Amino acid sequence: MKNYLLALLGYFLLPLLGIAQQRGTNEIRENVPLDSIIMSDPFILADKKTNTYYMTGTGGMLWESKDLKSWKGPFKVAKTDPNSWMGPKPMIWAAEIHPYKKKYYYFATFTNQAVKIDTVQGNVIERRASHVLVSDKPNGPYAPMKDPTYLPANQPTLDGTFWIDKDGKPYMVYCYEWLQNLNGTIEKIELKPDLSGTIGKGKVLFRAFDSPWSRDKDKSGKEGPHKVTDGPYLFKTGTGRLGMIWTSWVHDVYTQGVAYSKSGTLDGPWIHEKDPITPPNYGHGMLFHTLQGKLLMSVHSHRSVNGRYLRIPRLFEVDVSGDKLVVGKLYKP
Repeated sequence: MKNYLLALLGYFLLPLLGIAQQRGTNEIRENVPLDSIIMSDPFILADKKTNTYYMTGTGGMLWESKDLKSWKGPFKVAKTDPNSWMGPKPMIWAAEIHPYKKKYYYFATFTNQAVKIDTVQGNVIERRASHVLVSDKPNGPYAPMKDPTYLPANQPTLDGTFWIDKDGKPYMVYCYEWLQNLNGTIEKIELKPDLSGTIGKGKVLFRAFDSPWSRDKDKSGKEGPHKVTDGPYLFKTGTGRLGMIWTSWVHDVYTQGVAYSKSGTLDGPWIHEKDPITPPNYGHGMLFHTLQGKLLMSVHSHRSVNGRYLRIPRLFEVDVSGDKLVVGKLYKP
């Protein structure tokens, strides 16, 4: 339990590093190895138009590379509205960049620590929500669109990602955080055709307690599934099967699993694999093809340095040519 609490503390404090960088205290560095970058929730866009890799994540900063080995950054790319619900200096978590209809969209979680929306079991819950910004270029700047909010203001939501379902409509898939509902969910909500806002209400796809592989103990010491849902990312297998990787915990160890949709659509039902798909201490993954066509999974792991809890981007080789996602060995550029 002690390690789990330390991990949670690191999860909430790491974005402060990004805030410091956004205030202008960061220096642009060059020739930085991937495993020397401190970043949670790494998301890598391999952009063929610019022949460049763009990596973002928690902290709201951007790194650029031509070969995945040597990186330049960090660059500030998110231009939020200080008069919006986010406030003047929001924390930014789990940013993703998705190309769509000749533009680039920045899906991220923004937190305004000055606004409290609830208190549950002694935990004060801050105003936090998934939101989408837009740019004409992959390296930004990314600016707000029409709608001031995408998801309910009285719910903490996070880790929004993007998917076009079989109906041809765009959706945001996101987590409704366990801090409020005590059994985290992964949900979908339809997006407007230009992604400038949402349509209707969110729908639950599955709940944290549906997981057969995550583990936690309640106050009485009884063991069961964990309450955390984190980092959904959708993909298709070679046979056309719809899958979702997502992350939770096995006691105090951050761990990633996979589920598959029986219907082939976001509506599921979602069938969870019995065992995790990555080794312990890896999670919040996404998939991308290198500029040469090799499929990789980007995740983060953590290490403790002088009492500091640091999250580091890592890459795995993966194969989806069959009916399931198969995780291979660690990949070193």
